[in-house]
Amino acid sequence: MSSSDIFIGEIIGTAVLILLGGGVVAAVVLKRSKAQNAGWLAITFGWGFAVMIAVYMTGTLSGAHLNPAVTVGIAVKDGDWSNVPVYLAGQMLGAMIGAALVWIAYYGQFQAHLTDPEIIAAPPHEEGLVSEAAAPKAGPVLGVFSTGPEVRVVWQNLATEIIGTTVLVLAVLTQGLNDSGNGLGVIGALIVALTVVGIGLSLGGPTGYAINPARDLGPRIVHALLPLPNKGGSDWGYAWIPVVGPLIGGALAAGIYNLAFA
Repeated sequence: MSSSDIFIGEIIGTAVLILLGGGVVAAVVLKRSKAQNAGWLAITFGWGFAVMIAVYMTGTLSGAHLNPAVTVGIAVKDGDWSNVPVYLAGQMLGAMIGAALVWIAYYGQFQAHLTDPEIIAAPPHEEGLVSEAAAPKAGPVLGVFSTGPEVRVVWQNLATEIIGTTVLVLAVLTQGLNDSGNGLGVIGALIVALTVVGIGLSLGGPTGYAINPARDLGPRIVHALLPLPNKGGSDWGYAWIPVVGPLIGGALAAGIYNLAFA
């Protein structure tokens, strides 16, 4: 794979991943959406299908990492870091494009939701074990773009992201890779998609299971930039956790793989 193939493939694949994954969250939470209140099952399966579609679409171009944690995991496993910057750049740009496309697709729903008196007058959400006065106030639509904890305990939130990402990347390394070992294969795409659904159902409750730094950071940047009325803050104090946690989880999964499976 050439650097241009990797870059283009990761842009397209990650944009599709975020468009469909963020799109299902928007469909469930925004007012005037036909899928409003469809629930957590819709979100978890929607993200799983998003992974599967994006991987099948771009696997032949870039190997469809679509996740810096996967890229780091494969690099640690193989000891080859030469293409890592290209993968990360494509993933971040693709994630931002995908988030912008969610805003375009749900423009009317965002406007209706964020100008609704019941939404903008609602009291701020208590963020777990800190007082309401001290808790960072996330906007009422930040969850469409990025993740956040239900209970704000730094070590637990970080551990949850590390554990979930370790499961994901270990599934990629043991079951998901193509014959060349540099990306996801045909059967692997389905296995990894189902793994994402499983992680969402079992480990998604505490933090919203980012398990992908680009998936969280790119859309969070877009949330900060978009002209959304009454959108609130982007919760930058939490933003490092869904970046650092998954990167640690990806490296940890590769270490486990090299010790136990290689």
